[in-house]
Amino acid sequence: MDFLESRVNFLTDEINHHNYKYYVLDEPTVPDSEYDKLFHELKNIELEHPSYARPDSPTQRVGGQVKDGFKEIKHNTPMLSLNNSFPHSVDTDLKKLTDDENEIFCCEPKLDGLACSLVYVNGILTNAATRGDGEVGEDILANVKTIKNVPLKLYNTVPEILEVRGEIVMPKAKFEAYNEKQRELGKPALKNPRNGAAGSVRQLDPAVTASRPLAFYAYGIVKSGDGASINKSHYEGLRYLHSLRFEISSFVRQVKGPKQVKEYIDAIEKRRDAIPYEIDGVVVKIDSVDRQEELGYVMRAPNWAFSYKYPATEELTTLEAVDYQVGRTGAICPVARLRPVDIGGVTVSNATLHNEGEIRRLGLMIGDQVSVRRAQEVIPQVCSVNLSARPDDAQPIIFPTTCPACNSPLEKPEDEAVWRCTGGLICDAQRIEGLIHFVSRKAMNIGGVGEKLVAALFDKRLIETFADLFTLAPRDLMPLDGMALKSAEKTIKSISDAKVTTLPRFLFSLGIRGVGEGSSRDLANHFKTLDAIMNATHDELIEAPDIGPITASSVCAFFSNEGNAQVVQRLLDAGITWEPITEIADSAIKGKSFVVTGSFSIVPRKDIEAAIRNAGGNVLGSVSAKTQVLIVGEKAGSKLEKAHKLIDVGVPISIFHEKDGIDFLRSNAVKI
Repeated sequence: MDFLESRVNFLTDEINHHNYKYYVLDEPTVPDSEYDKLFHELKNIELEHPSYARPDSPTQRVGGQVKDGFKEIKHNTPMLSLNNSFPHSVDTDLKKLTDDENEIFCCEPKLDGLACSLVYVNGILTNAATRGDGEVGEDILANVKTIKNVPLKLYNTVPEILEVRGEIVMPKAKFEAYNEKQRELGKPALKNPRNGAAGSVRQLDPAVTASRPLAFYAYGIVKSGDGASINKSHYEGLRYLHSLRFEISSFVRQVKGPKQVKEYIDAIEKRRDAIPYEIDGVVVKIDSVDRQEELGYVMRAPNWAFSYKYPATEELTTLEAVDYQVGRTGAICPVARLRPVDIGGVTVSNATLHNEGEIRRLGLMIGDQVSVRRAQEVIPQVCSVNLSARPDDAQPIIFPTTCPACNSPLEKPEDEAVWRCTGGLICDAQRIEGLIHFVSRKAMNIGGVGEKLVAALFDKRLIETFADLFTLAPRDLMPLDGMALKSAEKTIKSISDAKVTTLPRFLFSLGIRGVGEGSSRDLANHFKTLDAIMNATHDELIEAPDIGPITASSVCAFFSNEGNAQVVQRLLDAGITWEPITEIADSAIKGKSFVVTGSFSIVPRKDIEAAIRNAGGNVLGSVSAKTQVLIVGEKAGSKLEKAHKLIDVGVPISIFHEKDGIDFLRSNAVKI
């Protein structure tokens, strides 16, 4: 073996290792610059010496030659569908599987993506195919190789032929981020995560697939080439796949008896919105492989499993009108007014249309039959139009050119997808939305002052700016509906109490475009004083942690505006104060990274997180290799499970339950 071939082998193994750490374990091992250096070195050697390129080379993940079409692949073992089960039939369906109250089941979320078969020969990925009709699928190997968490080579001892089956999905957060970027660029957005995943995998150009945020979750093993079962149970099989570096749903559970199966189904439905990928039900399987073989198959489905389906989250209805709402930053958001439709037990009559570009992308007209999607905690949205059902009297949607609230002209910067009102402080809609944001719980946290009261006060012109709130007296509130002397006095006290706040809350309450809770906290902790932030240059602002050039420009523009500066000064003159931010003295937890998760009964979670930050610790939103301490309450869920998985592969994470965690913090001089 010459030097170049040896170097290719080293680079291939090294980069694949870094990819696994980053994309599967969320544990980056090298800076991006170092990774890029290794990647480009490998790519250049392979270009000059193609014969040295290995089948598992990471350069294949960026996409290759454009194909004319997809060739067919016959599955060695048919990819069967599952019988469906619903709330009214689940008891009967469970009895069909077993009468044994002690039967062990394996339950897992039914991922809503594209089913896929991966075949490894001597540990190398050689085939990838869609389900197709169950007997014959399409060859998608080139595209699957671009999916970052798909192993191209299996490093453990494996059978000569190993077939792994799973689902290709587009995680919800990455789907939203991708669509947001598309809208900003004025490009078409994806309809939903499921269609996004399926459409991305079936691109003739693998480079397009490589640009999409896809992930593969393994859910089963087909018998090895000699016909032998690899594991005694389905759950063991999933653990085996995890040991081979496949990603497995963290919500998979072994349960005992039909009662626990139904409890699992209910628990997953309640947590459905917290699951990072779209699901449409739960897959229930007899866990024992011997029992599976005993029960066998009928027609095109196994007798030892079924798919429990949750109520639909997408329905058809009619678009009756489009209204336009004005946000606190002047953004014009079109809202679909729909013929009321029941989606998953909730009546939906309004849905967001995002922006003008989305209306154009959908080709939407008044009177169209539209598909509306709703998740439990997500604003309903129009996903698609049934063009074949368009009525003859359908009317085009004319996007306004002036603000629906103040008639000021609308403008849209070239690099944005959103039209905005140019009225600024003369626009009542923007001012009301700004006031509602100012009093909100995460901003100034003024108890008893909500949207209705703000709107009523503004309508009477008792308040027009933030500072006007602090000039109110009980007599101003008493004429309003539902206000008596006692409730008016209580509201005024809440307003007065809110004068003592924190610098991060104050910054967030101002409603500076692009400055959220996290950015407000980063700015406050970095600059320490309001004056320093107001006088900071663009270059100085981007030196603060997690503050990018767009946010920095927004902060500069806000504080350089004379009207905004006057608003801030009036608030300070009204008596708003906060404790000075001082350098945090060295402590045992300074610089350490914590995750706090679950329900707490001794001390509220937000108070624990605040105490950690005040002592110089970092509070993270998710568990990763960066996590050093995890404090868990009741119902800790997937974060605790992920921590255990990371510990299993050598990541040093200390786990404390509520009381022990609080004792740990107090023993390290954390005031809590």
